[in-house]
Amino acid sequence: MSREAFVNAAILLALLAVPLWALANDEPFTITLATRAAILALAGVGLNVALGLGGLVSLGHAVFFGIGGYAMGVLASHAQSYDPIMEAPFLIEGTKSMPIIWIAALVTSAIAALGIGALSLRTSGVYFIMITLAFGQMAYYFAIGWPAYGGEDGLSIYVRNGFPGLNTLDPIQFFAIAYTLLLLALLLVWRLSKSPFGLALNAARQSAARVETAGIRPYTLRLTAFVISGALTGLAGALFADLNRFVSPSMLSWQTSGEIMVFIILGGVGRLCAPVAGAGMFVLLEHWLGGTGEFWHIWLGAILLFVVLFARGGLIGALAGRGRTDG
Repeated sequence: MSREAFVNAAILLALLAVPLWALANDEPFTITLATRAAILALAGVGLNVALGLGGLVSLGHAVFFGIGGYAMGVLASHAQSYDPIMEAPFLIEGTKSMPIIWIAALVTSAIAALGIGALSLRTSGVYFIMITLAFGQMAYYFAIGWPAYGGEDGLSIYVRNGFPGLNTLDPIQFFAIAYTLLLLALLLVWRLSKSPFGLALNAARQSAARVETAGIRPYTLRLTAFVISGALTGLAGALFADLNRFVSPSMLSWQTSGEIMVFIILGGVGRLCAPVAGAGMFVLLEHWLGGTGEFWHIWLGAILLFVVLFARGGLIGALAGRGRTDG
């Protein structure tokens, strides 16, 4: 077992231990904080596929986070109002079933990522960053101007969606759902990084010209990674909206995209559990420093600056060493 694998295991066990401790001490709010960290970490895992494996700096990943949230909001709101989304000839009804909502979030986010990626990946560098940011702002203002689903006021869901055999209103059971999905996403990304596709994607990140000489199109590799990345981020968005029982245009804002990227930078770009470490630190700082004033992000910025300057491998790199592995 490598040193980084040991650090990853310790981080995941720590995230699991917090809600178990809170359950034993009857502190449901702490369980909710841990659930929030797990969901945000899942969003970071999605972005890390594009950023860490593919080297794609996207400032528009909140699009997929928000699409997942609105997929949940639209389906659940129609289910609670008993009003179908679409009438004949295609009857589409709302639902309160989490598995169906997750599938809808994954599919819609993947389709959006396919369209955005197909256009954005024709550019590179700062142009790619700006195009993804532009798509993000377009989606944000579309949501603001969508009065059918709350516009800028957002959309409230009165009862949390259900999962077969579980009481999702129980904080520890909802955490179990989010934590399990996070572990599955991490397993998927780990397997992906070790697969021929992941190795080719990593090679394209380092030198696209060499990959092309081997007969592989870097564009196809990056687009596939971008779609997987968007789908995972959309799943996180659906969970986040379900946790809060509320979805709003803020989920699509460029600030949200920046926060998701911060999780990865704090943990270490390309590190498997970087989003978990980064999201955990973000939630802790938000909880501890949020009450000191609205400018608590100053301290987050100071920590981020320290990590960028003195811990290039992020928190995990500092603990596990400089070598970049995905163990």
